[in-house]
Amino acid sequence: MIASPRLRIPTFGLSGGTLPVALGLLVIAFWVIAAATVQFWPLDPPLDMVARRLQPPSAEHWLGTDALGRDVLSRTLHGARFSIPIAVLVVVAAALIGSLLGALSGFFGGILGAAVMRLVDVTLAFPPILLAMAVAASLGPGLENAAIAMVVVWWPLYARLMRAQVLEVREREHVEAAVAAGAGPFRTLFVHVLPLCWTPVMVNATMDFGQVVLLAASLSFIGLGATPPTPEWGAMISDGARSFYHWWIAFGPGLAIFVVVLGFNFVGDGLRDLLDPRTD
Repeated sequence: MIASPRLRIPTFGLSGGTLPVALGLLVIAFWVIAAATVQFWPLDPPLDMVARRLQPPSAEHWLGTDALGRDVLSRTLHGARFSIPIAVLVVVAAALIGSLLGALSGFFGGILGAAVMRLVDVTLAFPPILLAMAVAASLGPGLENAAIAMVVVWWPLYARLMRAQVLEVREREHVEAAVAAGAGPFRTLFVHVLPLCWTPVMVNATMDFGQVVLLAASLSFIGLGATPPTPEWGAMISDGARSFYHWWIAFGPGLAIFVVVLGFNFVGDGLRDLLDPRTD
């Protein structure tokens, strides 16, 4: 009996664990470059009505046109100029605010620690999407207000994570030796404790980039994020959702969100395996 040959997938010299990370980095690099340079690409202007409305994908317009005759491919690529910077801004701001408050709470404890953690508990008691919707609705539509709403939702996660790390690291011998040598509390915290606490925060932040892109699109989808005619992915999907028969309007931005979230998840998993010695 002749055995059937096995299917071999080319990995280009990469192992099974590093291949998803490499793919994720390529995806992220593409969208970052697109966000920075797409205005110089030979594309139709994203706000101009360049063709007949609701044209299906063709050789001239690869992803068709929307209800106003605007090129969907151009609008999808230009959408990276809004979705990617918003994700970076929200994750960096939430990580800095949450990590600082969590570090102070875990290191000093007392009234400060109790106050911070009660605020964290109250914030985390609400589903993230509902809390983001409530904050964004109170501030009004717009990408800036949506970013503020997402920071309000995300910073408690980093505060709790950093507090747990600080509580563990502050009991180590080198920290006790620094205190015995006369190091002040803030020097001990920022020099001897925090440098050992950033690994989980970095991994978590990498995973959160994709989730923030998804949440920003969700807020825009329901009218609490980007306002027309901004070519933002969630707003574009909202336009496409009004007509089932014109599927291409939502396909482009939906695929962009899927690929970006998948890319950041691949990179986050790779960083976790690389930086966390407790993983296999």
